[in-house]
Amino acid sequence: MPSAPTSDSARTGDRSGPDLATFLADVECLVQVESPSSDHAAVARSAQVVADLVERRLGRRPEIVRIDGVDHVLLRGGQPRVLLLGHHDTVWPVGTLAELPFAVEDGVLRGPGCFDMLVGVAQIVHALAALRARHGDAVLDQVTVLVTGDEEVGSTTSRALVEAEAGRCAAALVLEAAGPGGALKTQRKGVSRYDLEVLGRAAHSGLEPERGINATIGVARLVLALADLADAEAGTTVTPTLMASGTAANTVPARATVAVDVRARTVAEQERVDVAIRALSAGVEGARLQVHGGINRPPLEAEASAGLFARAARLAETLGQPPLVSMAVGGASDGNLTAGVGVPTLDGLGAVGGGAHARDEHVEVSWIGPRTELLAALVLDLVSDGS
Repeated sequence: MPSAPTSDSARTGDRSGPDLATFLADVECLVQVESPSSDHAAVARSAQVVADLVERRLGRRPEIVRIDGVDHVLLRGGQPRVLLLGHHDTVWPVGTLAELPFAVEDGVLRGPGCFDMLVGVAQIVHALAALRARHGDAVLDQVTVLVTGDEEVGSTTSRALVEAEAGRCAAALVLEAAGPGGALKTQRKGVSRYDLEVLGRAAHSGLEPERGINATIGVARLVLALADLADAEAGTTVTPTLMASGTAANTVPARATVAVDVRARTVAEQERVDVAIRALSAGVEGARLQVHGGINRPPLEAEASAGLFARAARLAETLGQPPLVSMAVGGASDGNLTAGVGVPTLDGLGAVGGGAHARDEHVEVSWIGPRTELLAALVLDLVSDGS
């Protein structure tokens, strides 16, 4: 991994960057409150800690928005122009801290959820705190902070909230973790999810198999048809994943299912695959096919990020930081949602490190100051020129 940026302010620890000891203490508070997405009580505790941190550093108490039992943290400016977007839920079950405790050693921060994406949440707060110290509360009036509680499970309750808050702003900055070497994420594939159900007819497989309609044969043929819908040149993947069929070893299966994960770079490709999946047949005579699901998140296309990336690259140069690089990724984030409603979006502004969703999850501490400084500069640039 390349060395972290070392602008003058990052080296000297002046008012442009966060106080590192304070920043790390805040991250420790966030990590210590485990917040697996499926545990709503744990997510509620985490939301309170996030809200406390925002109030402590910014002098304003955010709202906790509970939707279908899931808590999201929202601090909306009076005239917001910029949405700063993160999430406080993680993939780690309660009890993980006993095995993977928070630690900072040899310039590396570790702990469940630190990379994805609690350091990013702390960056939001500390970048705004720096701007508030230099420019007053007027900056906060032009920014909305939204930290959701269910991003890791598809933003099922927060999607409408994310889209509504993005729609009030001229730009969305997403504090998901950066790519290798600190790359910002300027393209994300869209995601579609399907559950295909083949319904046949059961029969005794020894006495009268001819009376049955074998759903397993149907779903097997479906899998081959699904694979043919992928387009490697266009970057479109169509991946059958979970399968299930049958009830007994001596019974013609009356039902079989297959889950399908689709990733596409463009809306046009998402729609092509969606139409094709809905036109498939059950794969065996007499069976019926039911298609559940559909397009989940639109792609974050390059055009949605181009202007913001150019701004960030110019600011990084002004700050004396190395040239920014960008990358396209297959994974989705809430940045897909903001781009999907037509809001310019830049993603991957958060932590630099690795091991998302893995036991070696970590953050390179040397990048924290410069990336928080860059975020503050980008927010100020966006709210200052009114473009």
